[in-house]
Amino acid sequence: MRAAGSRHRKGERCRTAARRRPDPRITRSGGARAAATRACAEAAFEAGIDSFDTADVCGRGAAGEARAPSVSRSRCCGLVCGRAERDRVGCGGPGGPQRRTARKWRTYGFDPRNRVKWLCMAQSTRETERKYAAPAADDTAWLSALTRVGPVASVAEREAQKLDAVYYDTDDLRLTRTHASLRRRTGGTDAGWHLKLPLSESTREEIRAPLTSGDTPPEELRELALSRTRGAALRPVVRIRSTRALRHLLDAGGEVLAELSVDTVRADSLLDDGGRTKWTEMEVELADGVHPALLDRVEKVLRKHGVDRAQSPAKVVRALTETTPSLKRTADARAEVRRGSAGAHVVAHVRKLVDTLTDLDPAVRRDVPDAVHRMRTTSRRLRSCLRAYRSVLDREVTDPVRHELKWLGGELGAERDHEVLRERLTAGVRELPDELVLGPVTARLQFWDAAQQAEGRRRTLDALASPRYLKLLDKLRALADAPPLRAQAAGKPEKVMAKALRKEYGRLVKRMDRALGLPAGPDRDAAIHHARKAAKTLRYAAETARPALGKPARRLGKRVKAVQQVGGDQHDSVVTRDALRRLAISAHSAGEPGFTWGLLHGQEGASADARERELPEAWARARAAARHKALRR
Repeated sequence: MRAAGSRHRKGERCRTAARRRPDPRITRSGGARAAATRACAEAAFEAGIDSFDTADVCGRGAAGEARAPSVSRSRCCGLVCGRAERDRVGCGGPGGPQRRTARKWRTYGFDPRNRVKWLCMAQSTRETERKYAAPAADDTAWLSALTRVGPVASVAEREAQKLDAVYYDTDDLRLTRTHASLRRRTGGTDAGWHLKLPLSESTREEIRAPLTSGDTPPEELRELALSRTRGAALRPVVRIRSTRALRHLLDAGGEVLAELSVDTVRADSLLDDGGRTKWTEMEVELADGVHPALLDRVEKVLRKHGVDRAQSPAKVVRALTETTPSLKRTADARAEVRRGSAGAHVVAHVRKLVDTLTDLDPAVRRDVPDAVHRMRTTSRRLRSCLRAYRSVLDREVTDPVRHELKWLGGELGAERDHEVLRERLTAGVRELPDELVLGPVTARLQFWDAAQQAEGRRRTLDALASPRYLKLLDKLRALADAPPLRAQAAGKPEKVMAKALRKEYGRLVKRMDRALGLPAGPDRDAAIHHARKAAKTLRYAAETARPALGKPARRLGKRVKAVQQVGGDQHDSVVTRDALRRLAISAHSAGEPGFTWGLLHGQEGASADARERELPEAWARARAAARHKALRR
C-alpha cells in the first residue's frame, strides 16, 4: 500500500486498496468480511479520509448467483454489492448508508493511532523441541547414528551463531512460574521480541514483534502476557548469551527435518541478588510440518549414546535457578493438599481450570477460532466446580469468585452466542432453494452480522482490558495457590464427592420435573433453559469426580450432557426465532419481502418441537445413570 504522500489521488488509492481485498461473499466468512472492513479502514486512514461508507456485501444476486465486488466511484472504500441489489437496498446495506468515522474504527479492531499493533498480531509460529544435556566434546558417534533415524539421510553443519537475549519478567517471576517467557534477542535469523507460550510439554507458540531500539517490550506482547503478569510491571531479569553450533537433519531430498544445536551458554542475572553461571546444552527442534514422532526416534538414539534429557525445560528457568540464591525452584509456591483426599481431587481440578483459563487469554485476544467458546466453557466449568464442592472449599471465599466468573462468561457470551446464531442463520439460508430466497436476504443477514459481531468483539476485548478482569485473575491465582479448604476436604473422595453429585442431581430433578410438566410456550422454554443450566453444573461436577468415582461418574456426565445438548438446541432455536423476527421487522420497514424470514422462523419452530420430544428419553437415561450404587454412598 502506498504512503499518504504518494502522487496518486486519495480516492484512487482507496479504491485500489479495496480491490485488493478478498471477496467475502464467495467464502461467506464473517471473519473475512470483518477483516475486509478493517482493511478498508486502514486504506481510508492512509488516504487521509476522515470518514467513509461501509458498503453492503451480498452473497446472492437477483438470480441467486455469487457476484464479484464493484467499487463505488465516490469516497467509499468498502466492498459494494452488485447494482441490482444495491438499487434495492442502497449503498451501505439495508437502511441506507452507514458512516464510519475514525472514532468508530476501534469497533472493527483497528486503531489508527497504533497501526503496527494490528499488523503485528499475526506474526506467530509453533516450535516443537526438546532439550538435552550436552554430549561429551570428543564423542561424535551419536551424529552418525542419527543418519539411521527414519527419514534422516544426512546431517549437515551450518554456520555458527552468536545469540544475545535479555529476558523480561515481573519481580515475582509470574511469566517463568507459568512456563512462559518474554525476551529481546539479537543475532541469529530471528532477531526481535519473542513471547513464548506453552501448548504442551514439547511445543510452544512463539509470537514475534520487530526489534525496537528501546528496552520496553512492545505493547501487543505485554497485552498477550497480561493473563500471566496480571498487570505487574515487567523488568529485565536475566541476560543469556549463547554460542550456537548448528546442524540440520536432512532427508534424502535435502529438505530440513530438524535443527540440532549445541549451545554454550553464559547467563548473568539482572536481579539485585543475582550472580552468573554457564553451561552447555543441546536442542533438537522440528521443522514446520514434521511429525512429532521423529523427536521420539531421535531421542531413542541419543539415549543409547548416553545423552539424557535436560533437567530444566528452558534456558531462562535454569539461568534464574542457578544465578539467584533466593529462587531455589521456579515451580508455583502452592499449598500442599493431603494426597488421596477429597480436597486433593477438587483442588487439582480447580488448578487445571485456572491454568487453562490463563492459557486461553492470549488466543481470545488474537481472535483464534473457537478460543472465546473454550474460555467461556472453562469459566463455566470452574463456576460449576466451585458451586458443587462447597463442602470442600469455603464458599465465603469461592462465592465472590463465582460471581466474577459469571460476569466474565456474560461478557464473552455476547460474541460466542452470536457465532452460534450466525452459523445457524447462515446454514438455514444456504439450504433453501434459490426460488424461496426472496429479496436481499443474504445482504441483510451479512449487514446485521457485521454489526453484531463487532459489538460482541468489542465487549470481549473491553472485558479483558478491564481492572475487574485483572482482579478476577488475582483471585483465581490465590484460590489455586492457597485453596480455602474446609474440614470435609480431608474426607474420602468417594463419599464426599458422591454426596455433592447427589445434591446437584436433586436440583436438576426439580427443574426438569417442572419443565416437563408445563405446556408448550414461553414458560416451558424458560423452564427448559433453567433446567439445562442445572444439567451443565451436574455434568461438570461429574467431570471433577471422575478420577475418584471412575466409570459411574463418567457415565453420569455423558448422559447429562445429552440432556444439556437437547435443551441447548431447543434454546438456540428460541433465540434464533427471536432474531428472525427482528430481521423480518427491519426488512418489512425497508419494503423488502418477509417471506423467507417467515419460512426460516417456521423451520426453527419445527426444529425446537422435535428436540423437545427427545427430552424425556434423554432425561430417563440420565436418571438411570444417577441410580448407580457408587453415587448413593
